[in-house]
Amino acid sequence: MLIIALLAGMSGCASKAPVPEAQAPVVISESTWQQVDWEIVSASQAVTDSVKDYARRSMKAWRDRVYQQTEAEFIPWFTSYWTQQWLTIKVAWYKMNAGNDTEPGEKRLAAYLQEQYHERVLEPVAKEIDPDAVMQQAIVLYAQLLGPQLQGIVQRYRLPPDQFNLRLSRIPAINLAPPPPLNASLYQLVYTNPVNKLPAYAALVRRVRTAAGTNGADQADAVLSSVAKRTSEKLESTLPVRGAASATAAAVGRVAGMMISLVVTGVGALMHDSERPEMVEQLRVILNAALDEEWATLLQNRTSGVMAGVYYLAEQIEGSVRATDAPPVQFEPEP
Repeated sequence: MLIIALLAGMSGCASKAPVPEAQAPVVISESTWQQVDWEIVSASQAVTDSVKDYARRSMKAWRDRVYQQTEAEFIPWFTSYWTQQWLTIKVAWYKMNAGNDTEPGEKRLAAYLQEQYHERVLEPVAKEIDPDAVMQQAIVLYAQLLGPQLQGIVQRYRLPPDQFNLRLSRIPAINLAPPPPLNASLYQLVYTNPVNKLPAYAALVRRVRTAAGTNGADQADAVLSSVAKRTSEKLESTLPVRGAASATAAAVGRVAGMMISLVVTGVGALMHDSERPEMVEQLRVILNAALDEEWATLLQNRTSGVMAGVYYLAEQIEGSVRATDAPPVQFEPEP
């Protein structure tokens, strides 16, 4: 009986135990959210600067390799005696076949030189350092570096993660077309791993590539067009002299003609050797100047350069964050 009484008393106590109340949601003041918004902007700016350092270092390595490849492969090829002879034949052929339905000889020669420059210089360098790959990696790096900075904001302000993530999901990072797959929020950008899984990432890369294509030929191609024009004019001026030497060789007979042809070739090679150092230096100067200009364009162009994707993301995020009258904080990025 005693045991039954004790059990009854315990059940009565248990039935009277207080029921825990539901925890009220944490309320973040509007001024705090304003300061958080400014920190998001500051974090984006700091990360953009860090990615810009990466892009500059990568593109400096690319420029140095293009310098080296141009010096080792293209300049010796272009200024060699036999290349100049071959170019003379091509110029003569272009001149013979010139007509209303064909491009001028210097344009056809420019296309050939551009093809050779890409094949001998740009394509081998791209196997080591590719500006297009640098552009894509810059976007990935921006997303990777921004994520930890945003987590730091959560910790500093003791924000509820669900509320902060909801705020991030309302900030567009990529907004390229009405279909949702081509859009992405800031939340998706920093929490999709890897970020290149996002369809919106692929759309952003295509956008930059399209802009690069519509900007026209690069500086090296433009310079090679100028070089081709001058080369074509110079080689055309030598055609009558070479034609006269060939006619004389044919008129005096086979053996003597072979001797005359060899002499003309030897004299031409000697003259070429005496002129070659000046030709090499001129070509080096104009190609290096064009390369410097192309390097600057690839770094600075906000729509088609290697930082174009990052600039787009930063502008979208920073422009979408609600404007406030609160002064921006001095942001120190997390190590």
